[in-house]
Amino acid sequence: MNDPSHRSPAADARHWRRNRRAALWLGACWLAISFAPLLLSRQLELPLFGAPLVFWICAQVVPLGFLLLVWRYERILDRLDRERAQGRVDG
Repeated sequence: MNDPSHRSPAADARHWRRNRRAALWLGACWLAISFAPLLLSRQLELPLFGAPLVFWICAQVVPLGFLLLVWRYERILDRLDRERAQGRVDG
């Protein structure tokens, strides 16, 4: 049953629907990580080592957040692909 020719079109559609849902959710997280420090920059005017706190957040924390998003996306897709290969894709 692991042969790709035995997969149903409905299972493929469910797999890609879950894939798109994960991508949209993580894309929304990406937007939040990108713009939250900039939108809160007035409240984050605290100086830290001669620069505003928002500068340090944008320079240090945001790239780590992006790495975590990429790692999470890879884990989600790996799980979805394994479930699809085993024929266990649920809606």
